[in-house]
Amino acid sequence: MSKVTLDQWRLLQAVVEHGGFAQASKAIFKSQSTISYAISKLQRQLGIELLEIKGRKAVLTEAGKVMLRRAQTLLKEADALEKVAESLSEGWEGTLTLAVDVIFPNSLLIKALDQFSPISRHTRLEIVESVLSGTTDMLVSGKADIVITGIVPQGFLGEPLLSINFAPFAHRSHPLAQRDQAISEGELKQYRQIVIRDSGIKREADAGWLGAEERWTVSHISSSIRLVRQGLGFAWLPTHHIQQELEEGVIKRLDTKLSNSRNVQLYMVFPDSNYIGPAAHKLAMILKKCCQSEADGN
Repeated sequence: MSKVTLDQWRLLQAVVEHGGFAQASKAIFKSQSTISYAISKLQRQLGIELLEIKGRKAVLTEAGKVMLRRAQTLLKEADALEKVAESLSEGWEGTLTLAVDVIFPNSLLIKALDQFSPISRHTRLEIVESVLSGTTDMLVSGKADIVITGIVPQGFLGEPLLSINFAPFAHRSHPLAQRDQAISEGELKQYRQIVIRDSGIKREADAGWLGAEERWTVSHISSSIRLVRQGLGFAWLPTHHIQQELEEGVIKRLDTKLSNSRNVQLYMVFPDSNYIGPAAHKLAMILKKCCQSEADGN
């Protein structure tokens, strides 16, 4: 017995969707005899009646409903496979890795991904969040297609993307937050500092450590914020990450004799600037547009 083809299932689906052989013929530009022959052959091959005529309409039998429901899954998979093959033939990447320093605003990342999603063409996207040299490790090793980092290694070109503002914060009840005068560096060092661990292999430096006698080291900014919220230490935090805490009055910005804020410039870098795949190019353009919109206050 010859094998059932996807085209036969497509023709059956067309007849059901359009209500009959004549209607399907007009809709998909195939002769009525071609459609009728293909479905008759399908029924013979399966040994099952799939359609029955009610009035002027061709409708599925109970067995036909079961079979077509299963076949529709195959048709969707086949269509998706064809689209992937078409994208790959055009050079569109099947997978894409985006390495992002954790200080990059999560809201901007989600906004960019939301815009990329409709045009992603089934690209498998991997997002790696890391700190300091961990992000540049992804760049140097070529394991990422796009890198957003505050450190541009020698030999690479970085395009300025966004400036991130950091300032020292503590819970409103923390002793440092009770000071009426500017706090010296020596006074800061007497209290526990929450720092973020460098996620790179070499782990060259932990972010923002002032050399405090006691420090707790975490791997993500969200953990640092939670510890500060609990009054367990002070930390240099990116101001855009703690808007909710500031609005609630849970944490307070510390007045210090040091520079009371510092900016970290984030850059977009490509492992090979001479070749950027179409998917990476699209995502990069969307990220830049979102960051520009943020900088303009839109």
